[in-house]
Amino acid sequence: MADMQLAGKVALVTGGAHRLGAAIARALHAEGMQIVVHYLSSESAAHSLQAELHAVRPDSVMLVRGDLSHGDKLARNLVFETVESFDRLDVLVNNAARFYETPMGSVTEQQWDDLLSTNLKAPFFLAQAAAPHLKKSSGCIVNIADLYGQRPLPGFPVYSITKAGLVMLTKTLARELSPEVRVNAVAPGAILWPERGLDEMSKQRIVSRTLLKRGGEPEDIARAVLYLIRDATYTTGEVLTVDGGRHVTV
Repeated sequence: MADMQLAGKVALVTGGAHRLGAAIARALHAEGMQIVVHYLSSESAAHSLQAELHAVRPDSVMLVRGDLSHGDKLARNLVFETVESFDRLDVLVNNAARFYETPMGSVTEQQWDDLLSTNLKAPFFLAQAAAPHLKKSSGCIVNIADLYGQRPLPGFPVYSITKAGLVMLTKTLARELSPEVRVNAVAPGAILWPERGLDEMSKQRIVSRTLLKRGGEPEDIARAVLYLIRDATYTTGEVLTVDGGRHVTV
């Protein structure tokens, strides 16, 4: 049964068509929220998710396609379309991100700009565009950071930098948008493996470093996001690490 605390409210989830984004969209939709799912290339997955959720509650999910590297222009467009369709915006989930290896000595400016644009610049400009509407609704922002924003991943320096920046962005926005808007982040650990590049031995090595000795599920992140939106009403500027305890191991 949907929690009346969130029923009818509106969430914009970037990169919401598959993987963690889809899990977050499903969790918020189950609480009665209207969802705007942003996607770039996952058109089939986006339409499939929309059909799935519309079967539960008709006309409750809108799809918006766009390249987040376009920064301020796309951010303003996403927020405009959200408010135009649902007449409000209560929650922004900055989930979309790019992830790929950039070994030192071979990093190009194109890779730097690509990763920074999607992983850090876009969340900032989305927050800026959404801020007036979030203030009006006493809403909140949840950024999806990463364990590697706190502990750099070898071979992925640019990605790690972007996620470290997202942690600081979370704290900065919490100050800038207070007291009306809460801003927090979730930092996942071993939840979903990259779509390519890790063999089974590497996966097992990562899992063995967690205190719980197992990987997590997308729903673990979705529940953490839901907690920060619905329950953590006196929490802002916080990064909730969901990694099975890996961040405290050596």
